[in-house]
Amino acid sequence: MNIYEQIGLKKVINACGKMTPLGVSAVKNEVAESMSQALQDYVEIDELIQYTGKVISKHTNTENACPTIGAAAGIAISVAATISKTNLHIIEQLPFFDGAANEIIIQKGHVVHFGASIKQMISLGGGRAIEVGFANRTYREHIEQAITNKTVALFYVKSHHTVQKGMQSLEVMIDIAKKHNLPLIVDAAAEEDLKKYSKLGANLIIYSGGKALNGPTSGFICGDQVWIEACRMQYKGIGRAMKVSKESMVGLIMALDNYVAKDSNLEKQKERMEILCNRLSEIPGVTTGIEQDEAGRPIYRTRIQLNALETGITASELSETLRKGSPAIYLRDHYSNLGLLHIDPRPLLEGQEDIIVDRIIEIIGGQRAQ
Repeated sequence: MNIYEQIGLKKVINACGKMTPLGVSAVKNEVAESMSQALQDYVEIDELIQYTGKVISKHTNTENACPTIGAAAGIAISVAATISKTNLHIIEQLPFFDGAANEIIIQKGHVVHFGASIKQMISLGGGRAIEVGFANRTYREHIEQAITNKTVALFYVKSHHTVQKGMQSLEVMIDIAKKHNLPLIVDAAAEEDLKKYSKLGANLIIYSGGKALNGPTSGFICGDQVWIEACRMQYKGIGRAMKVSKESMVGLIMALDNYVAKDSNLEKQKERMEILCNRLSEIPGVTTGIEQDEAGRPIYRTRIQLNALETGITASELSETLRKGSPAIYLRDHYSNLGLLHIDPRPLLEGQEDIIVDRIIEIIGGQRAQ
């Protein structure tokens, strides 16, 4: 019985992904132990923030970094930094400061809802999101012609949530930012390559500490020294409401030090999914395959296609039934309206694949018996 069951909550099997509503990640023992020790002692927080930044910058190959409580906080803090820089007077007035330039240019296809609104996170930092282009098409001219003397930054979202075609590439955004002497903020919350975006030339890159890194609830901003210094200063302003804890910073340090590029786990991912495919394919009306993440990340998932006429249940109904069971099983059901479900191997604990397959067989078998 896990700790959540002990306090009366239901057990959850997460086959959906590194999802905030499901607690993101299950950390390793060494990460949990480091956090436990951090909670039982004292430290100068400013010194810990500086030290954590140095560790992050080492792992990201950037000039410096600023830890945050999560990637969403990283958006607000990054935006605030581009507006105020290190001006304490402005920092203490944000998100409301009349007279300061505060426009953040973002492609319309990147104005997504990730559990909250990107635009709202920008607003929390005092920014005004300027949407350019259309939901399915943005031209370079849309971006450049929106730049005014009120523009403080360009914003790019690297995520499966965004429109994956018709948008201007990161490389184009970097080129425009350099041409107009503006910083480019990249939301790379769930990305696994910690060096790619700074190497390409982005100025502020935001990551989640709890997703690819399998760390605690945390995040960080890495990039150019001048902007990171301004990010840290936001803890004297809006950052106070989203301050990162001592235990989260220590856990993040441990997660970074133990992080192994996921490329080394690709074959294991595929092997686990092939076993799942073989078992599920034996169910009449179910066909399976292995698919790579739609945003091009090195993540491979089992695709489950249901023929509702044969299974007696639709993909949406199966997903809902799994969630309502005990344990509650969450599959990736973004395309359930097309009869598709996916299983993400990354968050699964030992032996949970078998529980999922057994439960699916039980549910579909029960439908046929009716």
